Amino acid sequence: MVRCSMTETGWHLEDPRPIAESARYTFFCPSETECRAVRPGDLVKLIFLYDVPTEEWTVERMWVHVTEAGGEGLAGTLGNKPFESKAPLKHGDLVRFQHHHIVDIVFDKPEEAPPPVSRREYWERCLVDQCVIDGEEPVEYLYREAPDMAQEGDQYPDSGWRIRGRRGDAMDAEYGGREVAYIALGAVLNKDDSWLHLIDTPEGCQFERNFETGEYIRRE
Repeated sequence: MVRCSMTETGWHLEDPRPIAESARYTFFCPSETECRAVRPGDLVKLIFLYDVPTEEWTVERMWVHVTEAGGEGLAGTLGNKPFESKAPLKHGDLVRFQHHHIVDIVFDKPEEAPPPVSRREYWERCLVDQCVIDGEEPVEYLYREAPDMAQEGDQYPDSGWRIRGRRGDAMDAEYGGREVAYIALGAVLNKDDSWLHLIDTPEGCQFERNFETGEYIRRE
């Protein structure tokens, strides 16, 4: 993992690119074109990691007011107060960074900014075997039923998708007793997106994966 080393000040910046690569459906960074368009007066969000003992937070995402933008290097001042009481930096401190450290942008002149990348996001919820989320088993069987998990106040709806990890040699009791997570579809896709082409299939469908061919066979 590439980091902008600032350990002499008690903090450094996280390179978000490896995170975005491993979580393509839930973690999104601005495009390189957007990052290269950053100018003084814009706001950018960076990920700060603390290299000193802390009370509560070891990582914080914070805004920086850009004051310099030339070549590969940029600079600005910290735009908010850290939540961590023992944070080794404070509001107004100078922060030097590079384009690839940026995880969000608020352009001072949005009408002059390049358009953001159009992408579909997958925040609707599903039920899935925890072993899939943990990366222990790939998706093997999935079906879509009428959504019934949503609770009042939920930010995102239940998609109706129910996803099982590969059964393997698991006995009935073990298979039926697996821990289940109610989680965003994107979190499942981060681990196994082999079924992405099925995601808009209507309720009432069910599919089983043939691991020899990689195909999902529709079941009646």
